[in-house]
Amino acid sequence: MTATQSSASDEKADRVLDVLVVGGGFSGLYQLDRLRDLGFDVKVWDSAGGLGGVWWWNCYPGARTDTVGAIYQFAHKDLWKDFDFRERFPDHQEVREYFEHVDRTLDLSKDIEFDTFAAQAQWDEDSRQWTVFSSDGKQQKARTVIVATGFGSKPLYPDIPGMETFAGECHHTARWPQGGVDMAGKRVVVIGTGASGVQVFQEAAKEAAHVTLFQRTPNLALPMCQRTLDRADNDEVRKGLPERFAARYTAFAGFDFTFMDEEGAKATPEELRATYERFWAEGGFPLWLGMYVDLLGDEAVNRTFYDFWREKVHARVHDPATAELLAPETPPHPFGVKRPALEQDYFDLFNQDNVRLIDQNDEPVLEVRPEGVVTKHGLIECDVIALATGFDNNRGGIMAIDIQGVGGERLADKWADRVDTFMGLSTAGFPNLLFLYGPQSPSGFCNGPTSAEYQGDIVVDFLDDLRKQGRTRFESSADSEKEWTAHVNELFEASLFTKARSWYWGANVPGKPAQMLNYSGGLVSYFGKWDEVRAAGYPEFEAR
Repeated sequence: MTATQSSASDEKADRVLDVLVVGGGFSGLYQLDRLRDLGFDVKVWDSAGGLGGVWWWNCYPGARTDTVGAIYQFAHKDLWKDFDFRERFPDHQEVREYFEHVDRTLDLSKDIEFDTFAAQAQWDEDSRQWTVFSSDGKQQKARTVIVATGFGSKPLYPDIPGMETFAGECHHTARWPQGGVDMAGKRVVVIGTGASGVQVFQEAAKEAAHVTLFQRTPNLALPMCQRTLDRADNDEVRKGLPERFAARYTAFAGFDFTFMDEEGAKATPEELRATYERFWAEGGFPLWLGMYVDLLGDEAVNRTFYDFWREKVHARVHDPATAELLAPETPPHPFGVKRPALEQDYFDLFNQDNVRLIDQNDEPVLEVRPEGVVTKHGLIECDVIALATGFDNNRGGIMAIDIQGVGGERLADKWADRVDTFMGLSTAGFPNLLFLYGPQSPSGFCNGPTSAEYQGDIVVDFLDDLRKQGRTRFESSADSEKEWTAHVNELFEASLFTKARSWYWGANVPGKPAQMLNYSGGLVSYFGKWDEVRAAGYPEFEAR
């Protein structure tokens, strides 16, 4: 190493950033651009091998957004004016191309370190700094750390004996090989029917010799109503985008639509049917978050839509027993209290001879052998296993980092039995540490880019306000986070969300404390609360 190289290396090691952002998805990139513009010295660490955050990892067959592309993008800096989507709901490759467009326009990659997993973060009280260590030996000092790992960054693997003995290819959908997996003519087993399970099954069933799908809970999947787009379509969409972007900030979940004012409880059966048919023909999430205002609160109204949905499924699936497994007479849970997938031909594919549906509750996978999976009825031979088994959502990506706060207290210990935050943004005992899209924020109920910009703005404004005041240390109080946790729980307990074992409240992870980890009061309420906090001078934080 030359003297010049050594000097540059030492300078990098000694450099103290204003902000280190961990995670390079929508939230991380927005922070990078906005903070740079305000003169902050900021860098991003991302464990992915390239741009896209979760969309770098999610490259399994069929992976695509469940939000229309026009709304699943930044309003920031008019980035939307010169990017065309090829499909109404873009696939993972097109989302990656969008991120490359953002990078070309904003020149972000120069301040991003890819393939860098943040393994540990230590707070030093004397210097009021964090030191963050990567798994491959890098370290970075920063005055503030923003963790933007997202709510679905830590895959959840099933505990099935013999997994390591399988002779074929076995991959979690969130860790799918970047080069893909050839399923043509193969025997494929898909375990799980969440969104990724629905999507990978739709692709596998079209090319595999045989597909066996293990279902634990039926997915109350809604029609995607996909279509291709040309330049003229994109130009037409762009005409109304400023108004649609503005609507995102007044909608319950950050989309360009929200619930109707009408109550389903006051509608006649004929009016209910007409409304359901109208929304069904359009497809997408308005069926979930754009119909009657009491759909997710009134169980009787909710049941009317479930019965309508079940009728639609049974009309498409020829075998009555399979149709009943997919859409049983008794709902597995109220509609919408688990995030529904959007499907294109999911239910139709069960009419093919090369497809078999197995109820995991009756016939679970007992073990894996080199030749395939074993149930109580024997060996199911296969060449590929796709684990569509979800994530340790909300807190998993954060707790994958060994975060040590004041006095060496570990965040994993503090959150071992219960997560406590103030507005999902910070937690007592861990100064100068902020979370984006984290637990107890609206993350699971919010369109990603909307949250990246709207929640991102409050974080950027907060840090800028503190800098102007000359404050170098901030920490939310224990009382404020207890009050926020109580508020999140109160909303949860008054809702129908208690009636489904979902990742919204950690019920999908064995041994994980059951607790609502997503703010279910809507964006207007959430950001209205922050407006009050800022106007009052941030009383929930001790800043000095």
